[in-house]
Amino acid sequence: MFHRESGYYKTSYQADMALYPLPIGRYAVAGFAVLFFIICPMFLGEYYLSIINLIAIASVGALGLNILVGYTGQLSIGHAAFMSVGAYTAANLATKLDWPFWLTVPAGGAMAALIGAIVGIPSLRIKGIYLAIATLAAQFIIEWVINHSPAISGGVQASIEMPRPEIFGYVLRTQAELYYFLLPIAAIAIVATLNLVRSRIGRAFIAIRDQDIAAEIIGINVFKYKLLAFAISSFYAGVCGVMYCYYFGIANYEAFQLNISIDYLAMVIIGGLGSVLGSIFGAIFIVLLPIVIRLFMETFGTLFVDEAALAQIIAQLRLIIFGGLIILFLVLEPDGLNKLWQNIRNYFRVWPFSY
Repeated sequence: MFHRESGYYKTSYQADMALYPLPIGRYAVAGFAVLFFIICPMFLGEYYLSIINLIAIASVGALGLNILVGYTGQLSIGHAAFMSVGAYTAANLATKLDWPFWLTVPAGGAMAALIGAIVGIPSLRIKGIYLAIATLAAQFIIEWVINHSPAISGGVQASIEMPRPEIFGYVLRTQAELYYFLLPIAAIAIVATLNLVRSRIGRAFIAIRDQDIAAEIIGINVFKYKLLAFAISSFYAGVCGVMYCYYFGIANYEAFQLNISIDYLAMVIIGGLGSVLGSIFGAIFIVLLPIVIRLFMETFGTLFVDEAALAQIIAQLRLIIFGGLIILFLVLEPDGLNKLWQNIRNYFRVWPFSY
């Protein structure tokens, strides 16, 4: 039998704010933990593990952007710039000072949080599209500083070779080994976000998003919490950048350009603004989209075009479908994939009744 609500029996604030109010929620989390930490590495090959690794990296960045955009209502188009700050911070610490990953990961996040808080200062005076332009300017400024500062970027190519992470002297090289490095970080980010958004800070973020003037009237320090949202979001972005560098073994500015910021913005829009689960859905969708398109075109594309033009068509088709899906979700389902999941879940919560 499923453990479903048959009434409202919560008698305390703690019970009302419980992370998993029903036993089935705890069972589901335990089941997913067993699935991803034990079963998947045992039965999946390197290719499929690499896809999960990319989703884990993207999920951390999407969670950070959703805290800023979805929960606080502050539009940002410079997320990739904060990822580059974390990436180059960790790369320099790892190569010049031989810091281990358990120090470079939080250090990269902390430096990105500092830069993010500085970029967030104009958020008290401007909002909406004007704030988006300010973050876009930050994207270009940070890119320029990294490219023209050899002490940061490592030289003309703006690339720093990143050593593989080590655990007790053992170097993680294969996809399965990196899987156990990346997935725990993603799991910690998910749990931290779930607890953040149901805390006093999270409620302040939501109040600012819904109506910042009313939030200020009831005593919320709007400027403080806006800066905090930028800092937390940038911390996640910095950690995401560090994960990316350890995974690919290099810190390069080309991996953190404007198109990456657009990708992460699309993740939170398609997945669902103001939703932790939506961030994960969006990361899965955006990571799998080019893979599915490539497999489909390689299988059926030769029926319509020759092989010489197939590669170029695949690249252009990805952009066309990508933009079309964003428009489609904005028009048909503004709350994204998370809303579709909620509709399915709510159906089974009340089944067999229709209300």
